[in-house]
Amino acid sequence: MTNKIFVENFDASPELYAKIIDALPIPIFCKQPDGTIKACNLAFSRIVSKDKKDIIGRKTNEIIPYSQSDVLSVKDHEIIASGIDQFYETKIKYGDGNIRNVIINKAAVKDNNNNITGIVSSIIDITERKKAQNKLIQAEEDKKIAETMLQKIRAGIVIVNHDFRIIDSNMSFARMFGQENEELFETIPGLRGAELDMLVPEVVVDMFKSIIETGESRIERDIKFLNKLLSVNVITIHKNKVVGAIIRDMSAPMLERAEIIERARQVNRKNMKTVQQIAFLLGENAAQTEELLNSIIESQKYDIDENQ
Repeated sequence: MTNKIFVENFDASPELYAKIIDALPIPIFCKQPDGTIKACNLAFSRIVSKDKKDIIGRKTNEIIPYSQSDVLSVKDHEIIASGIDQFYETKIKYGDGNIRNVIINKAAVKDNNNNITGIVSSIIDITERKKAQNKLIQAEEDKKIAETMLQKIRAGIVIVNHDFRIIDSNMSFARMFGQENEELFETIPGLRGAELDMLVPEVVVDMFKSIIETGESRIERDIKFLNKLLSVNVITIHKNKVVGAIIRDMSAPMLERAEIIERARQVNRKNMKTVQQIAFLLGENAAQTEELLNSIIESQKYDIDENQ
């Protein structure tokens, strides 16, 4: 058996239309050509913080601040002169004191003789959309600044997602791992989307995998690659999802003396505990071992001074 839908006739009276318009969440109001408001819905009365009875029969500049109503009036004159519907963006101060970004739609109401008898306007609040747009614009500007700064850093920088594909990197990173990577960088800026394991040694990939899986904040290791001593520092950016690495060529001649000395001191600190344990077991004086390591640092200083 076929189902049938029966629609009952209803009285399309002015009161019914008024109720339908009042139910709409979008502020709507209608003005006569002289600017007098002859109808509005509840949404409009709420944004101006006035009862409908205090709105109807009054002009726009009596309802909202003059500077704003003046813009609306100018647009009203344009639509009356041209008869062309309008769609424009402006700002309105609501009754609660907040200034909102809005889009105003206006349409001319015409009689049978094509004479304009009124203007119907609706107001769409786009404040949140505007904020989102501004955030996107700011984010894009920040991204451009970050990308420029990234390329200026001498250390190799790379950012990788949980699939071990590169999100971004700088030329220094590409240059550290061979000419092929450098040439690829020219074709694919930032090596974006490239698979990490196709570009770096397995030991570096393992560091990335470890920090992605464990969520550790940092892993640091020195590795040898193509007659270079690379200091690889992998850090968590977004736990288990995004990690980055700072890679420095410790054998590069451009490395500053202070950094070499600091690296020697770090090695000293890391190894002192082990050295002391060994010295204790051998019955030696740990202080003598520390003195030896410090002499290495001083020797490093002397060599650098001589080479400068």
